[in-house]
Amino acid sequence: MKQKVISIVGPTAVGKTDLSIEIAKTFNGEIISGDSMQVYKDLNIGTAKITEKERQGIPHYMIDTIDPTEDFTVSDFKHHVYHFIKKIADKEKIPLIVGGSGHYIQAVLYDYQFSEQSTDEQYQKYLEETIKAEGIEVLYKRLQLIDPIQAKKIHPNNHRRVIRALEIYETTGKRMSDQLKEQNKEALFDMKIIGLDMDRKILYERINHRVDLMMEEGLLEEVKSLYKQGLKDSQSMTGIGYKEFIPYFEGDVDLDTAVETLKRNTRRFAKRQFTFFRNRLPVSWYTITKTNRKEQYKKIIEDLAGFLDA
Repeated sequence: MKQKVISIVGPTAVGKTDLSIEIAKTFNGEIISGDSMQVYKDLNIGTAKITEKERQGIPHYMIDTIDPTEDFTVSDFKHHVYHFIKKIADKEKIPLIVGGSGHYIQAVLYDYQFSEQSTDEQYQKYLEETIKAEGIEVLYKRLQLIDPIQAKKIHPNNHRRVIRALEIYETTGKRMSDQLKEQNKEALFDMKIIGLDMDRKILYERINHRVDLMMEEGLLEEVKSLYKQGLKDSQSMTGIGYKEFIPYFEGDVDLDTAVETLKRNTRRFAKRQFTFFRNRLPVSWYTITKTNRKEQYKKIIEDLAGFLDA
């Protein structure tokens, strides 16, 4: 029988953390962070990293595991998640993957394979230099010509994913979209994906408020410390909550503009994630309102009990 795994997805500020703790307590579970940015040490406020108090004694994995100077790929993510799923299951507990992007969750669920031979640091550097000299638009147009299907899935400003798609084609001769078509279509785990949804207006208000709270908690100082360490070009600084402040530190925009850009990027990311999860993964959605959170959490617990007993 396949290992049962629970995944909780949804945008920032929707309530995944509280729900995950309740589920872990109810079903004797342990939590794996699905957020690829929370693996970095010193990236705390901008990643909305769960605090020790919030964990309420529930073991959490894949938090504070690597330095901000290191890269962390989807292949690394898969390897770590599989390790911790087995570790938790060996203790006869239920693995919960909380948060994370649709692409990463999909890679875990369907055991997507990623060729290590397709990594070419010299070509990566060439593409990065091209972006600095000519802008991302040049590379994105190239990707649209080479692999229009994959280009539609990648935001034009997502430098890392644009570079990766071009690199795969250059080093393997195969388009990334074609490689994805060849991937396994059968889920590796018996996984129940719980998705938390919310009225867009209310969600966007919560996202804006969350950013304001992050600023009060010292987000600017956190990002400045990383910037002063010379990490502006590192992968850890490409995440939402960090990259938006680089233009401010370099005198290109004022602080208010940087904060508004962060709010806008977070809202846009939430919208893209909803679209991905609805179209690409078997998510059971639960809509959260201002008054029904307790009732919805109770319904989720009941549904998960049926899933785990099956």
